[in-house]
Order: sequence, then C-alpha cells, then structure tokens
Amino acid sequence: MNYSNFVVKLVEISKQSFFDDNISVIEILVKFPQIRTNNQASTFRLLVWGELAYDIAKYYHVNDYVIIEGYISLKNLLSDYLNGDKQVEISVFKIYPFVVNNMYVKKIDK
Repeated sequence: MNYSNFVVKLVEISKQSFFDDNISVIEILVKFPQIRTNNQASTFRLLVWGELAYDIAKYYHVNDYVIIEGYISLKNLLSDYLNGDKQVEISVFKIYPFVVNNMYVKKIDK
C-alpha cells in the first residue's frame, strides 16, 4: 500500500480549479525540510480535492509546514518523457498544521 505521512513545506499554492460538477481541486508545490540546498528531487506536487481544497486555500500559505496523509503516485511528464523521469504526486486526504506563519493567525483576546 502506498498510503504515507510526510512533513512538508509549502512552496507554491496554485489557484483553485473547479470541474463541471462543482468539485474543487488545488495543486500545491511542496518540498521536504532538509539541510541541503538546491536539491530539486525533494520537491513534488500535492493534489487536494473537495472541501479540503477550500480549507487549504483559506488557512495555509507559502512557507507553512504541514503534516500530510495521502496516496503516492508517479506520473510521466511530457517534457521529461524522453529522459524517463517521473514526477511524484500525492493525493492528500488529511492535512494538519505543523508550523504556520503567525502573521496570518488571528489573536484571541482572553
């Protein structure tokens, strides 16, 4: 089974797309937190569907760290077809905040 959990950093959040039956999807570019720099192999795409896509667009921003749960898939990229390279995509089913940017969090007065 390829159901996995990861801690990732949000690098780029695309705009929501909608299908004809009003199902939303959002695509997010993320990377693993690591010490090494300029390692492109550590970046991959997340696909988030439905109500969870609304939550991502509303609550999460670039440079936030999140814990994700989802299924891994490998896709052939058209531009890399001749090289045989594959792109990793994860269809996300659950997402949890890990480290979020405080400037977007509302302060609650006690």
